[in-house]
Amino acid sequence: MPAPEDTDRYRPWLETAVEEARAGLEEGGIPIGAALIGRDGRVLGRGRNRRVQDGDPSVHAETAAFRAAGRQRGYTGTTMVTTLSPCWYCSGLVRQFGISRVVVGEARTFSGGHDWLAENGVEVVVLDDPGCATMMGEFIRTRPELWHEDIGEDAAAD
Repeated sequence: MPAPEDTDRYRPWLETAVEEARAGLEEGGIPIGAALIGRDGRVLGRGRNRRVQDGDPSVHAETAAFRAAGRQRGYTGTTMVTTLSPCWYCSGLVRQFGISRVVVGEARTFSGGHDWLAENGVEVVVLDDPGCATMMGEFIRTRPELWHEDIGEDAAAD
């Protein structure tokens, strides 16, 4: 668990990601949001999972935030903030471009590649935010078929 002063530092960034997640849910999509934060603490880009809305399986929240940030000279010192532990696809994006830190809203409902990122030199902060966990848990309960599709599991196999 991060120190309280770190939680305070990351809270506004997480709120940006939560706003995106809520917008995605209101659009009928999966409530996962993200933001790419610059070295100076400025939001470079923000996005939400738009797999359903765009009919494009590659538009995860982290990739949408990354794309919205546009080209950067480098990503060292940047932070990807996401409401949910990043999947392997998004974890690969973080490693590929050398994003230095990942701040995770919650990893209760899904634990993706954040441990792997930490093992490979990325600073990982899991906030264990109850609001993020509640939003995702409720979505999984009400839309299990969409959730299984999003994480690449065959719901019929359950």
